Amino acid sequence: MRRSRPPIIRRTLADRIGGFVRDWSVPRQIAGQSSATKAAESALSRGLRPRLDEADTVGTNICPYCAVGCAQLMYAKDGRVIHVEGDPRSPINQGTLCPKGAATLGLMTMPERLDKIKYRAPHSDRWEERSMDWAMDRIAHLTKKTRDEAFVQELPDGGTVNHTQAIGSLGGATLDNEENYLIKKLFSAGLGMVWIENQARV
Repeated sequence: MRRSRPPIIRRTLADRIGGFVRDWSVPRQIAGQSSATKAAESALSRGLRPRLDEADTVGTNICPYCAVGCAQLMYAKDGRVIHVEGDPRSPINQGTLCPKGAATLGLMTMPERLDKIKYRAPHSDRWEERSMDWAMDRIAHLTKKTRDEAFVQELPDGGTVNHTQAIGSLGGATLDNEENYLIKKLFSAGLGMVWIENQARV
């Protein structure tokens, strides 16, 4: 003889199924209810809240990926960015972001991102943490050393060139016209660099 389930279990299961059907939005939409009556809502969706509600600070930023210069709104909580979206006040992107710009939050918060200066000395098998001042001094020293060692004043035919081909520059996509103008003046006239390029392309 087959034993039946206790009544309390049957009622609980029936209540759960009935609650699911009542909360399911598809029957309401099939019945003709519109989004104006919130037919697509469920108990779960009614309880959801955007991450923006948790933000205690909102700042602005320019997307770092390409030369378009889309404006972004950066939402932070306790000093940590929790959401990034396009700034609708910008005449450039009017609140929209491409997939790369929309991924800015992941770029900023991924655990693999280095946020400290690492240096590995020649022939060393380990990385060392260094300060920004040390790194800037090191870059300036090596730039001057390389430039002095490879500087050419005259070609064999006597033509004056005053240049070095041992250093090159590749500018970033978010550099504006004014910054590129100064870079060109400094690197060409000041250092005599020949290879100067900018990857300001989408």
